[in-house]
Amino acid sequence: MLNEILLGGSIATLSGIVGFFISKKITNANFDIYIDKAKAKASAIESEAQILLQKSNLKASEIELEATKQYENAKERAKADLFAREDDVIRKEQSFKRYKQAEEKRLREESMYLKTKKVDLERNEKSLNLLKKRYEEKIDEALHAIEHSAGMTKEEAQRVLLDKVEEKSRAEIAHVVRRYENEAKREAKKRANYILAQATSRFAGEFASERLTNLIHLDNDELKGRIIGKEGRNIKALETLLGVDIIIDDTPNAILVSSFNLYRRAIATKTIELLIEDGRIQPARIEEIFDKVSDEFENAILSEGEEIVADLDIGVMHPELMKLIGRLRYRASYGQNALAHTLEVAHLAGIMAAEMGGDPILAKRAGLLHDIGKSLTHEHDGNHVDLGAEICNRYNEHSVVINAIYAHHGHEEVNSIECGAVCAADALSAARPGARREVLESFLKRVTAIEEIASEHNGVKQAYAINAGREVRVMVNATLINDDESVLLAREIAKEIEEKVQYPGDIKVSVIRESRAVEFAK
Repeated sequence: MLNEILLGGSIATLSGIVGFFISKKITNANFDIYIDKAKAKASAIESEAQILLQKSNLKASEIELEATKQYENAKERAKADLFAREDDVIRKEQSFKRYKQAEEKRLREESMYLKTKKVDLERNEKSLNLLKKRYEEKIDEALHAIEHSAGMTKEEAQRVLLDKVEEKSRAEIAHVVRRYENEAKREAKKRANYILAQATSRFAGEFASERLTNLIHLDNDELKGRIIGKEGRNIKALETLLGVDIIIDDTPNAILVSSFNLYRRAIATKTIELLIEDGRIQPARIEEIFDKVSDEFENAILSEGEEIVADLDIGVMHPELMKLIGRLRYRASYGQNALAHTLEVAHLAGIMAAEMGGDPILAKRAGLLHDIGKSLTHEHDGNHVDLGAEICNRYNEHSVVINAIYAHHGHEEVNSIECGAVCAADALSAARPGARREVLESFLKRVTAIEEIASEHNGVKQAYAINAGREVRVMVNATLINDDESVLLAREIAKEIEEKVQYPGDIKVSVIRESRAVEFAK
């Protein structure tokens, strides 16, 4: 049994040893295969690396060649630019040298010219002094001859001459005295008017605010946001459609509608009020309400025109003319309401025509239509005279009406009693104190014209219109104008102002001559 065990162990041991050597041999064979594969891969990688290196060297050579080419091109451009700049500098230097030479030549010529002029002036001055001396000698000789022939001395002749001048000037002196008496009377009236003007000027701002804006009351300030709308959409639609300015500020529970067009401002005010009452403020609703209000206003002005024509009892009139008469309520001229002015002219013209033996009905009709063109000036080009005559001709109005439209602004001669009455009534209505405001532009033009007339005379240094254009002060050169000539200059300026400028009242011309002697203590 033991032998069998030992034999089996020996066999097993031998088998293990044989298996170990066989396994080692197989393993060594596998390692050789792996090594061969690794060497093959390494060789392939090395070959690929060689190829990549060759490509890289080739690319580097191409880049180097391109860079060299660009460098050469840049170098050539830089050289060309440098040469061009050098040429430009050379040309500028040459041009400067030519300019310098020309300027030096001009300065030399001017210097020679000035020296020549100086010599001529010195020679002329000597000649003038000599002539002045001879002139004085001749004057003395003439005076001696006159004294000898007249049998009077110089002082006696001066007294006689002054007496004659005083006698001839007595009528002019009397005229001046009367003039200053009247001026004193007018000055008191002007002073009173000035006080009134100062008082009324304090209310000018309130007047403009009342006449050019409409105030719309709101129940609460939240409505301002709804009127403005998202991103200002509603207020843009309102201003674009209505043609007015809508002012929304910090004033509590109120907004302002501002426009010079009274008719458009009234429509805008009514439209916004209806939108606030309705509560639906949006672009589509705004347009709907605007169309509705516009139709209502058109009907209202037609009704008002019909009532006016019926009240004046001037006969049948075309509906379009009556509509235009109604629109005059929303038109103003120099602050005077056109409809109120038209009614004043119609009534006054009717009364005057009746007194002079004319047709009062025709005069009232002409007075009512004389400014009808003002209803069209906002929508049509041209002056209200031509527009009014055109619309009245279109609807076959009487020739007296057409003549009154043209004549009340001097475009035609007055051809009838009725037309003369309309022209007189128009002047009375416009000239009524407080009816109109003077345009600032015309006042400035008048003042400028007065100053220009005074400045154009020889010897005048400066001229200023003061006291609201009622006086002009003229500063003259004392070396050119003496005391006696200043009197004549004042008379000439006043005469020219009378001929060329339209002005109310009188304009005082004051010529101021001043001589100064200045010296410095050193």
